[in-house]
Amino acid sequence: MGFPFPIPPGYSDLPIWTGNGFQIGYAKLSVLQYTECNTGWNSNLTEFHEVEANQGNHYIDRASRFHASSELKKNIKNRGVLLEIGSSSGYLLKDIKKAFPGIFLIGSDCIHEPLEKIAKSCHDIPLVQFDLNNCPLPDNCTDIIIALNVLEHIQDDISALRQIHRILKPGGIVIIEVPANQDLYDFYDAQLKHFRRYSIEELSNKVKRSGFEIQKATHLGFFLYPAFKSIKLHNKNKKVQSERQVRESVKNFIKIGGPILNTILYSVMRLELLFGDRIEYPKGIRCLITLIKK
Repeated sequence: MGFPFPIPPGYSDLPIWTGNGFQIGYAKLSVLQYTECNTGWNSNLTEFHEVEANQGNHYIDRASRFHASSELKKNIKNRGVLLEIGSSSGYLLKDIKKAFPGIFLIGSDCIHEPLEKIAKSCHDIPLVQFDLNNCPLPDNCTDIIIALNVLEHIQDDISALRQIHRILKPGGIVIIEVPANQDLYDFYDAQLKHFRRYSIEELSNKVKRSGFEIQKATHLGFFLYPAFKSIKLHNKNKKVQSERQVRESVKNFIKIGGPILNTILYSVMRLELLFGDRIEYPKGIRCLITLIKK
């Protein structure tokens, strides 16, 4: 597919996707680099979360990917252009590539280093690095966009949503996930550079202001929410800690319960999502929203 990738800074020719990397004149690139990251996120944080979350096997991460794949099955017919914003370590990209081989899939992130790592195992997926609020992609160029745990890292999230709206084709679908309940903001959120947590009402208002219609708005982690809320409120009441203590606390929070409990918790969340086809949960660990551009 001849996707209109723009010319990256420092080059004069349009990039050509070869099916195994990009060709720009005589140069061969595995990742196209555009605008610099302005979120405060960095490659060290990506690697930190990757290691502590057991290489993508954390129960919430697995449930997030299961939900995104389920929404895709409802909304696409295995064709068109799909852009994932915030591909991080690439686990969802691999899931989508396997389940929907007819889609022209593009991975992206605001950080260059993780994309280079993805390119080594996903050399047949085009990868682009850009800051969402300075998105270089042209208008109306994608059919579906997925942004899991992205907006909370962006100070001007309204601007980010408007960029998503701009690059999406009319009739296109957006799948978004963000952390829920600002009252639960704690050292974990601060350590991972979250500007905020969301209520479903706040998120709904912001996407409407950005030009979207809401197809579905619900929560992930409804059954686990009471225990999660209790832990987060306990975290908020802790005394000020050193940077090292905060980092250790975040590691312990991510790894809570060990592999057996992790498997049980994922099973609970997956069952919840299966019921969620008919139920919109009023509370949860994450806000989930599926949008359409009319």
